Amino acid sequence: MKADVPRISYRPKLLLGLAAILVLVFLALLPLYLGIYQTQLLTYGLIASIAALGFNLLLGYTGLLSFGHSAFFGIGTYTVAFLARDAGIHSMELYILIGLPIAALASALLGYICVRHTRIFFGILTLALSQVLYSLVLKLFWITGGTDGLRVTRPSLLGGTLTFTGGGAYQRFVHAYYYYVLAAFALCVVMMWVIVHSPFGKALQAIRDNETRARFLGLRIRRFRWIAFLISGTFTGLAGILWVPLNGVTTPDVTLYWPVSGDIVFTALLGGFRNFTGPIVGGLVFTYLKTYAVATTEYWQFLLGVVLVLLVLLLPTGIVGALSALVNKLRPKEKIA
Repeated sequence: MKADVPRISYRPKLLLGLAAILVLVFLALLPLYLGIYQTQLLTYGLIASIAALGFNLLLGYTGLLSFGHSAFFGIGTYTVAFLARDAGIHSMELYILIGLPIAALASALLGYICVRHTRIFFGILTLALSQVLYSLVLKLFWITGGTDGLRVTRPSLLGGTLTFTGGGAYQRFVHAYYYYVLAAFALCVVMMWVIVHSPFGKALQAIRDNETRARFLGLRIRRFRWIAFLISGTFTGLAGILWVPLNGVTTPDVTLYWPVSGDIVFTALLGGFRNFTGPIVGGLVFTYLKTYAVATTEYWQFLLGVVLVLLVLLLPTGIVGALSALVNKLRPKEKIA
């Protein structure tokens, strides 16, 4: 007599993969129907989603709230600026290949200090260290340009295959760079999906849910948090690397000051930090929300504050969390025999 072997259903994974492909195709087709400004804005949204994905590995999966991710974003931007100014490098691939190890090293060093603490102590320590870096960049103006910042010219793409000079260079750059960022975004989503669904990701969630039980199971808590911090900071550093060529200039107030960390936190909360797709949706929505708030009123900060308060009160699980709850309510319940 054969024992009943439970069948593994691959249908949800297939549906999820199909949905991801459809979304990617949709994003690839959008620039065909959008103007230059809207394409540029969408590119900023994808970059914000990459930063939020990295941040959410700490908040959503490890349970650590960081207020210092502006440090890694700024390290990414200034690495590109220094490479362009001092080394004469104008290749996007070299920016990424050199910038990512620098962002990872900075994340490893700061993470080694920060993960020794948890809760509010962790958050305050990350904020303090990021503002130390901001102060250094601000004061060392003969190196960093101070409040004037550093300019970054448009780099070449795909190993010099695509260069942008002559008439219409800006329009060609924006369109080509959108697809470049979209490819980086898709790769980051796949990598983060693999990470959070790996045994490492499950261990992080176990630490988040019950640290004492995880410790009794033999998990090395501090080491897991440190690795999560390293990965998180590297993702945010990549977002900074991708952001600065599109913006054309980096300044400490725009890339290193504490409101940048606040924007990243806001992004995760807006989309829903307990859902994998929450930071992605949050990055896109927050980019448009902030842009149009700034264009609409000089009290845009007050407007964003009101949105944040309403979000906490009415949608504590974020946009994606609220939509998921709505879908579950509308789904027909199975009858129990």
